[in-house]
Formats: sequence, C-alpha cells, structure tokens
Amino acid sequence: MKVKIEPGAVSGIVDAIPSKSHLHRLLICAALADQSTKILCQHTGAEDIEATVACLEALGAQIIVLVDGFDIKPINTDKIPEHAVLPVNESGSTLRFLLPVVAALGITATFEMKGRLPERPLYPLDNQLMNKGITLTRPSADTLLVTGQLQFGNYTLPGNISSQYISGLLMALPLLKRDSSLKITGNIESVDYITLTTDVQREFGVEHFDNEQMYMINGSKNYRSPQVIHVDGDWSNGAFWLACGAMPGCSVTLTKMNQNSLQGDRRIIDILSQLGATIGWQENQVTVTADQRQAVDIDASGIPDLIPVVAAVLSVAEGTSRITNAGRLRIKESDRLNTTAATLNALGAKVTELEDGLIIEGVSNLKGGTVDTYNDHRIAMCAAVASLACTEPVMITGAEAVNKSYPQLWADFAKLGGIIDVDLEK
Repeated sequence: MKVKIEPGAVSGIVDAIPSKSHLHRLLICAALADQSTKILCQHTGAEDIEATVACLEALGAQIIVLVDGFDIKPINTDKIPEHAVLPVNESGSTLRFLLPVVAALGITATFEMKGRLPERPLYPLDNQLMNKGITLTRPSADTLLVTGQLQFGNYTLPGNISSQYISGLLMALPLLKRDSSLKITGNIESVDYITLTTDVQREFGVEHFDNEQMYMINGSKNYRSPQVIHVDGDWSNGAFWLACGAMPGCSVTLTKMNQNSLQGDRRIIDILSQLGATIGWQENQVTVTADQRQAVDIDASGIPDLIPVVAAVLSVAEGTSRITNAGRLRIKESDRLNTTAATLNALGAKVTELEDGLIIEGVSNLKGGTVDTYNDHRIAMCAAVASLACTEPVMITGAEAVNKSYPQLWADFAKLGGIIDVDLEK
C-alpha cells in the first residue's frame, strides 16, 4: 500500500488508542486467572494484539471480542492441549511473554513466526529456560518448538537486553509449584515496563518481593481475576501524534491519556518540552503545540520505540542533536538506527548513523520524496512526522506496516487535516 502526503500542517483532537503494552499483559494474566475477566478498551485490530489473542485461544482460553473490549474465559489447566500451535506472526512481545508461560504450563508448543521475528535474538532468555528443563528446537526457519516442564529455582537475566524477557519470566514463575528467584544484573533498561508488569500482576492478586534487583516469586500462586479492568491510553503510539504537534505550524491534542501512567514512553512529554514545544494538560488530555525546536541529547536506553518519531522532530531543530545508547534499535522490526537515518536523509535531513546512536544536524525544512517503511510501523510513523516539515509531497510505500499497532492511523491523520491519498496503485 502507498500513501502520499502533501505539504501542510495538522491540528485538532485525536483519541489515544489502547496501550499495547498494557493490553498484552492484561490479556495474558486474564487467561491465567481463576475466573472470567472483562477488559474495557477500544478494539483497534492491531496485529500484535490479535497475535496474543490467537495464541491464548490456542492454549485453551476463550476470548470474545466485544464492542468495548474483551471478555476472557481463562485457560482450563485440566484441559491443556497436548500440542499447541501458536501464531505469534511478527509480534516480538507475544513471543517473549508467552515462551516462559508455555514452559511453565508444561505445554508442547510450536511458535509460528513471520517477517523478521525468526532472526531476532532470544538469548539469554532461551538459555535460562533450557537450563531449567526446557528443550527449544527449530523445526524450520520460522518455527520454534518448545517441550518440557519448566523447573522452579534461581534465574538470572541482564537488565540491558530486553525488559520483555524479564516480564515474561515474572508472569510465568508464579505458575510453578515451588518458589523461584529472578536476579537482574547490571543496569535495568526500560524499568518502567517491568513495573507495569508487576502492577498488572498485582491487579490479579500476584505480588513479588523485589530487593535490589532480586525478585522473589512465590510458586503455586493463583492469578485472581479483578472481573473488570480498564486499559490505559497508549503512550508509544500516542507519541506519534505528540511529535506531529511539535512540527512547524502544528498543534495536536491527545485524549484518554494517564499522566501518571507506568508506561516508559510517557517521557515523550519531557523530550518535546526540552526541545521547545509548548505542553498543556487538562484532565486526561495533553496538547502539544509547535514553538521553537532546539537540539537535545537523548539517552535512548529506556525509550527505544520513541526514537524514530523524535528523530523526525530533531531533523528540523536548531543545532545538532545526539541520540545515544540506542543499540537495541538494530534488533527491532527493522534495524531502526539504519532505517530511521535512511528515511530522514531521503527526505532531505542530515542524519549520521553511529554504532549505537544517531547524530542529527537540524535543517530549516525537509524537501520530500519517496521512502519505504521496511515493513516497520515505527518507520512509517517517522516518515509521516517528517512529511509535516517537507516542501514537496512524501510518498510512503509499504504504508500498511501501521496495521501492526495502529490500523486507523492514516484515517486519523486525515481527520487532523493531513492532506493524504491512501492506496495509490497499491
């Protein structure tokens, strides 16, 4: 699919979609609970969420999609399938969360992967599982076979690889018959998303004891349904709109946001404020209005998903910005350091790619041109933000990549005044 965006500004009000990070965790905990749970949220059709739903259904949960959310009847552990086939597709979150859960349930399962996911690393999570009774094999390039029963005991993971490995184990270890521990070594990146996991578990009656990066997890702990629970607005995808609001001549109000959310990507507000945008809060909505844009230095270690859209804003900021500690971007849906730089440079920016970061020399405006998404929703968003500073049209190929997290993004962009043609010659 192709999208053509003409030069111009956007302004107005847009509702935040439900947080994928929050919803993934709620769906999994609800599927492990003692009774049914209703999760209240707008249903967006995001492919990552659909992957988690399909996998939980394959494990025996019954999930009904409602107009206002999901109704989840949990997995019956007395009727677990002998061999489950789990279509994780391209969702790294689904794979990393459910791999330890499947191991703890003792289910033989085949994870079916698509896109770049089979190439993305699972180490050292896979090593920890294999040291505790699990066998992992690759019957084909795009499948992962899991067999065995995960054992209780002491686990160790580094804090600077992926918080999703830690979250997956935290959700799985309470299912074992005896107590376990999880030690996190080194600096913990994306610590807010680990806190989000433990907060969701607490909502389901499961608590961990954390002492200096050591989690003590009680075994035989039952997840207890809160019966009804709400999903926060999504700061990761909401960051796209807020970045748009910081571009020349733009102002965007994002509703349904929790100012005190545990999602780490709420830091987008601090970053945009630092670079000179005007920020305003009114109850559960936040407005970002373009003002000056000045260069800033950003440590990306805890906010990797923000970097593509922030880089687009920095490309037209005064001065030279530096993004550091961003090496994890290389193992996302695309190599996002490379694809962010390539996308912005194709549109007239001055971005230098480093081993673990970017140097962005701000220019007064961008020119426009044709760019590809590399099948990465964040790169599609990066290009759309950048288009707001272009003097000529921007053609985005592979624009359907946004379906992974935000299928209605292009329609919402048009509602805010974006001059956009969709499905050009597909």
